[in-house]
Amino acid sequence: MAFVENQYNQFSFQTRDSDGTPMDSTSFDAANDEESVVSDCESSVSGPSFDQPSLSNNGLIRLSRGDKAHDVIEKRFLSNLGSLAAHTNDLTIQKNCFSGFTWQARLKSFQIFTKAMEKKCGGDANIKYAWCAATRDEISRIVEHGFGYSGLPKNSSLYGHGVYLSPDGSPMESVKNTIVDSNGMRYLMLCLVILGKAELVQPGSTQCHPSSDEFDSGVDDLSTPKKYIVWSTHLNTHILPEYILSFRAPSSLKGLKMPTSPWISFPALISALTTFLPPTDMNLISKYYRDHRDKKISRRELIQILRQLAGDKLLIAVINSSRTKQYKARVSNR
Repeated sequence: MAFVENQYNQFSFQTRDSDGTPMDSTSFDAANDEESVVSDCESSVSGPSFDQPSLSNNGLIRLSRGDKAHDVIEKRFLSNLGSLAAHTNDLTIQKNCFSGFTWQARLKSFQIFTKAMEKKCGGDANIKYAWCAATRDEISRIVEHGFGYSGLPKNSSLYGHGVYLSPDGSPMESVKNTIVDSNGMRYLMLCLVILGKAELVQPGSTQCHPSSDEFDSGVDDLSTPKKYIVWSTHLNTHILPEYILSFRAPSSLKGLKMPTSPWISFPALISALTTFLPPTDMNLISKYYRDHRDKKISRRELIQILRQLAGDKLLIAVINSSRTKQYKARVSNR
């Protein structure tokens, strides 16, 4: 199978039956009639890329540098990491072969839902490529068994119950949620997603399916979304994990060190944020802070929620302001 739309439009969507016979083909870019760059799982590969047993023999094959699919994805990924790109090493890109009858059925299902969504939405199923952070073990389970609610990539449920993905032009949003494994590696899935008509989901939502038949997926912002939300009811019909990326990046990429920093405490930070954030956001922050104190959510989850609601720029400004005030106070007391 090979396909890509928008920035990856060198590819076209093509599935094959288990005997290798091509099934129906659909181009996600109607203006592009080029031959698929990667037409099956035997082209442009150099053997398994993961030494870890959990991801071997699961229908994943490594794409070599020089392969068009590899180079397009690598360039797109690194060019959107900003300064982090220079510190990102050992990048490996694997392709999911979708081998076996079960995955072939999922591919056919994805095609069926794509066509159904096109009819529902007037010809545009709103197919997007999107990044999804997951651990090595989660990816292994997904590649072998598909998505399952008990095996979802972890999120804080801030925007409801489902899988959160970031737009293909914003990989950093997902990179921030990666977890380093015992070998120092981080993992991302590059997935095709059927979004259909997306609805705005407010922070604190407990939603787990579309709010009405009018909608099909969720976003955190209608004009410039940083998150696509695919509901738990749509996981194995609306998401295809096409490529797996593994890479090394600095352990400090998650940035803010506010919970353990002497610069500002959580209560002081929350107090400072009341000047800038609306009451609805502050109520959510206070709720999640109480959940953290009651050990219902982890420190890491609380940090991520703060970053989602307040944004890094505001948090950094508040922390720096606090540090400046503390410095001036120390100087004046000398």
